[in-house]
Amino acid sequence: QLQLVESGGGLVQPGGSLRLSCTASTLAWAYYSVGWYRQAPGKERDGVSCISPSGDTIDYADSVKGRFTVSRDNAKSTVYLQMNSLKPEDTALYYCAASRYYGCKGYVLFTAINWGQGTQVTVSS
Repeated sequence: QLQLVESGGGLVQPGGSLRLSCTASTLAWAYYSVGWYRQAPGKERDGVSCISPSGDTIDYADSVKGRFTVSRDNAKSTVYLQMNSLKPEDTALYYCAASRYYGCKGYVLFTAINWGQGTQVTVSS
């Protein structure tokens, strides 16, 4: 059973930056598509970004384009979400999800098979 662990969340002021990490318990990470999602209090979980196994295909939700950047280091079984110019509306619990046999559909996974436990991001002055 693949395990995903997110880290890097915290409290940051508006305009600040954070880098989230999603680390997997597999040496086959290079075969997985990975999606980032977030869920704000009282709202549904929304897709943020999706990256292909090789990292050559990436897409973002319109709300984060130009501010967030996804990258991956398959040798470290890790995917990163660099978040810049953070806004209060970015406040949410951020999750990563992965799928080995289902790829990205735009900025979300076709089917998210494995999920992490989430890391909290709070943007507030």
